[in-house]
Amino acid sequence: MKFFLNQTQKNEKALIKRLISGEQSAFQQVVSDYQNLMLSVARAIVGEAFADEVVQDAWISAIKALPKFEGRSSLKTWLLHIVSNGAKSRVRRENRSSSLDDGWQAVDNDKFDSTGHRYDDVLPWEEASPEALLANEQLQAIIEETFRTLPALQRAALTMYDMEGIKMDEVCNILDISSSNARVLLHRARATLHDSIEKYQGY
Repeated sequence: MKFFLNQTQKNEKALIKRLISGEQSAFQQVVSDYQNLMLSVARAIVGEAFADEVVQDAWISAIKALPKFEGRSSLKTWLLHIVSNGAKSRVRRENRSSSLDDGWQAVDNDKFDSTGHRYDDVLPWEEASPEALLANEQLQAIIEETFRTLPALQRAALTMYDMEGIKMDEVCNILDISSSNARVLLHRARATLHDSIEKYQGY
């Protein structure tokens, strides 16, 4: 495992040198590897309308900053951190009257303990599988609408951790938040989605 990690780090350092030297194939490789993920994170924070612009600006910022990249995080985490910062700045600019954390109390407080975890960990579900639930077009529309109305950081945490499979420590680095804050964001986002499903099912 240690050899594998060292080899991965060496490969990444070599890739970064190629990027700094302006090698087009290296840039194409990085775009191919990370463009969709960067768009996913940008959309989660700032929404569809500005995501492309945020990612484009992130690429420009990354190219300029590459010579100073110290490798304290992976290239992926570093790029997503740039996207996150750009997206959060755009949210603040477009919505001067609201905070990134508006809606933090969207779910009743009595459903959570002091750490932000739900008391009722096992939520009631239909007997149908999650796949069957998502196959229901009306329910899928409700879930998508609920997701869009989540506060930006809740959407971002849910997207990265649950949908993209990014590790919790990376999510924290990308969003510049503590582990406890990330877990509260994640639990509240999940709970809000679950509440929408519960209401649809008549619980």
